[in-house]
Amino acid sequence: MGANNSSIEIDLKSNSQLTMAAETKSVMRIAAAVCWLWLCSVIVVVRSKSSDEIGKVRDTDDAISLLENQLMVTSSSQLLMVPLTLIQGASSKGTVCLDGTLPGYHLHRGSGSGANRWLIQLEGGGWCNTRRSCIFRKTTRRGSSNYMEKVLAFTGILSDKADENPDFFNWNRVKLRYCDGASFTGDSEDESSQLYYRGQRIWQVAMEELLSKGMQKAEQALLSGCSAGGLASILHCDQFKELLPGTTKAKCLSDAGMFMDAVDVSGGHSLRNMFQGVVTVQNLQKELSTTCTKHLDPTSCFFPQNLVSEIRTPMFILNAAYDAWQVQESLAPPSADRGGFWKACKSDHSLCNSSQIHFFQDFRTQMVDALNSFSTSTHNGLFINSCFAHCQSERQDTWFAPDSPRLNGKTVAESVGDWYFDRTTVKAIDCPYPCDKTCHDLIFK
Repeated sequence: MGANNSSIEIDLKSNSQLTMAAETKSVMRIAAAVCWLWLCSVIVVVRSKSSDEIGKVRDTDDAISLLENQLMVTSSSQLLMVPLTLIQGASSKGTVCLDGTLPGYHLHRGSGSGANRWLIQLEGGGWCNTRRSCIFRKTTRRGSSNYMEKVLAFTGILSDKADENPDFFNWNRVKLRYCDGASFTGDSEDESSQLYYRGQRIWQVAMEELLSKGMQKAEQALLSGCSAGGLASILHCDQFKELLPGTTKAKCLSDAGMFMDAVDVSGGHSLRNMFQGVVTVQNLQKELSTTCTKHLDPTSCFFPQNLVSEIRTPMFILNAAYDAWQVQESLAPPSADRGGFWKACKSDHSLCNSSQIHFFQDFRTQMVDALNSFSTSTHNGLFINSCFAHCQSERQDTWFAPDSPRLNGKTVAESVGDWYFDRTTVKAIDCPYPCDKTCHDLIFK
């Protein structure tokens, strides 16, 4: 699979005019550049040619990943690098990645007051929705531990520095790697293609291993996740609570996981079509919420808007109202914009005309409306900022920094901390674009 010939550049713009650019001309050049930054993840830039292939590792996922890796390198002179641990007993339980390799995680032990506190971060990275895209995926770090980074930088909510992560810096912090293609949910296999859809087993075996390493004594615990991992934190939130002692203060955080069943720019349902493929190819019906599937079809029960209100465990929804991934891949994917009318606008919102901005405003309204019932619970929290961003808890510049995005005068980190520790109620929903001047927007060129 080769990269397309045109280069891709991403800028991150904020009120401090922080601008980063990533130019790519070939897969090898990207891989060399990233390894030079000692993060050593092979980043593949591809342009899908049809809606059937939206589940592949696309340029949006990887371009954002490359930018975030560069931001991590430049944001700190002393990054915490945490090694990969493979779950050695997993294969005997049929618990493997898409290609049959062992699943893994990165663990940095807590200390002091955080010795018995646990934060689990579920990795994101899209989905595979056809046999073909799943076969492709098992040749990447998102489908095989053979291709995973042997060490990962822990920043943002995973940082071990109090001035970067004031509430969780000394907790036991875990990054569970994502290699099943269905948000840690499937439990089937495709023998003819040698594909193993074992996300639910990976979740269970990883939790068993962490419980044996001290999590069974957790006084406080937080399950978090970004993007596809943010969806996974919603899908597994109550299961997480049930695994822990009744005395454990357990809560969940979904970052950029509020994927909406929205109409795209052609009047179609690109994301619904893709999610339907994920549910079908991995046979997720039996793994989804039975409360939901009693009255809705299985695909609808993979959408967070139909799940969040029934979650019993306290949850925090962190999301950009104009989520950059959803703008690129759900609202205006190439398959829905054959003439390229949205190409400039979706790459840089400052180039949108008034009708295009109105379309985005409607999307924001749908997201806010979908959270109405969820927000009525006193146990739940919200931070919905009117930014064109994606995943704000893992990046240091958007989690906790001098110029980080703010709502009601507080950063994401402060808001999540206030909610988790019950310091104050957090139900922060931003006014519509363009009122927020603290955003760190992703600009694709």
